[in-house]
Amino acid sequence: MKTNQVIAEFPLANTKEGKITVSHIKEPYGKNSKPVISIGISLNGDENNPDWKAHIPYENIDDVIAALKAVKEKFKN
Repeated sequence: MKTNQVIAEFPLANTKEGKITVSHIKEPYGKNSKPVISIGISLNGDENNPDWKAHIPYENIDDVIAALKAVKEKFKN
């Protein structure tokens, strides 16, 4: 059964009510599917209905973190 456990939630920069929510989702695609990390972005602060979301398999988390760090380093102000 699909379950969603919020791990972290924080304000989305440059918005009045926006939020970024990071969650662990168990069985996201049905019975026996592998868990994923979900990153949801809600412009109006409704974390249950994000405007955008990405599901990242646990096997890809380190690569995604490395890419985010590289982008931050290359383009930081």
